[in-house]
Amino acid sequence: MKNILITGANGQLGNALQALAPQHPDLHLIFTDHEALDITDTAAVQEFFNRQPVDAVVNCAAYTAVDKAEQEEETAFQVNFQAPLTLAEACAQHNSTLVHISTDYVFDGRYYRPYKESDEASPRSIYGSSKLRGEAAVLGYHPDAIVIRTSWLYSRTGVNFVRRMQELMQEKESLNVVFDQVGTPTYAPDLAAAILHILQHPVENAGGVYHYSNEGVASWYDFALAIKALTGATCSIRPVTSDEYPTAAERPAYSVLNKEKIKSVFGLEIPYWKDSLAVCLGK
Repeated sequence: MKNILITGANGQLGNALQALAPQHPDLHLIFTDHEALDITDTAAVQEFFNRQPVDAVVNCAAYTAVDKAEQEEETAFQVNFQAPLTLAEACAQHNSTLVHISTDYVFDGRYYRPYKESDEASPRSIYGSSKLRGEAAVLGYHPDAIVIRTSWLYSRTGVNFVRRMQELMQEKESLNVVFDQVGTPTYAPDLAAAILHILQHPVENAGGVYHYSNEGVASWYDFALAIKALTGATCSIRPVTSDEYPTAAERPAYSVLNKEKIKSVFGLEIPYWKDSLAVCLGK
């Protein structure tokens, strides 16, 4: 049985992995949060690896407060760069597989076709910059690691667009939602299932960067309309430009991810975003 360390276990992806764990009795998933294991602490990580065999690590831990990161740069880099570096060093030393989760925010959003893994990354925010540095650290110390960039993650738990829209649609008669930021929603359980598939079906020399989101394309406005339709909300939704909804951190205007690489290398089938949204909402 493989021992798989899951960091950031209380986040959306960590919770999704916990929910799927009973379906994979051949994997011993070890779930940790910051209190159980501080992955920015090199000594603590080394002690954990020395205490028990770790066959693989899935690093779901991240600083994801995109706007707050503009004022908390040091903390963002500590969690999104230093922690992955520490894990990569430990995994390389102990010959452990590492799956590290990154983001579409490493792109500037000015390239209007689905981004491939080989496209130049040029983040426009502290959050995106910290995640890009984390990618480089992981692959620099552990070239066999698998870095998965994802986008617009949501689930039934945690802080995310779907849950927030459901709340606001109950509270307000109308909402403004930006329509000039385009990407693809990702249902956390779909990504979690893909990660477990990758761990159970390893491919030789498969280290590197991969893209994963659900299939299809949407703006945040499209996403909100789909939530409204599936929940039967009566709230009016008005499309607005990003200029009308200013934020501390600049978001990529276009961050659709090309997923051909991860599908072909690992034999994955990826659900369409509206189908997964319906599953999330129980429809």
